[in-house]
Amino acid sequence: MTKTIKRFFESRPESVGEARTFTTEALTNWGLLDRGEDIQLCVSELATNAVLHGTAPGRGFLVKLDADDEVVRLEVHDSRRRRPRPRQPGDTDTTGRGLLLVTALADDWGVEDRVPIGKVVWSCFKAPGQATA
Repeated sequence: MTKTIKRFFESRPESVGEARTFTTEALTNWGLLDRGEDIQLCVSELATNAVLHGTAPGRGFLVKLDADDEVVRLEVHDSRRRRPRPRQPGDTDTTGRGLLLVTALADDWGVEDRVPIGKVVWSCFKAPGQATA
């Protein structure tokens, strides 16, 4: 049985922590904490990107979680079409590592266009013991 929960957040720095708390509470309620730390870090990174780069003025972002016995799918919906790309930051750069962390922690991730505007950045986390694709 698939479980789904979603919540809209304003585009402000405090929303990143609120998105992480929302995600933690959902995973706890569903009894899916095996990959909880990975998912929490990824929602923080994706929500930060939404606040800094993905939301048009006056718009916010949506966090959606879908889970079943095999996988948790995290989605962050925002209002800009600009697609994020992992980059290799320099040693002294203080930003630019978020998508590298998502790539390292998630079993898969990607970006899809959202109709009528924006995009969805998603990441999937397989349950322990599930084969990787």
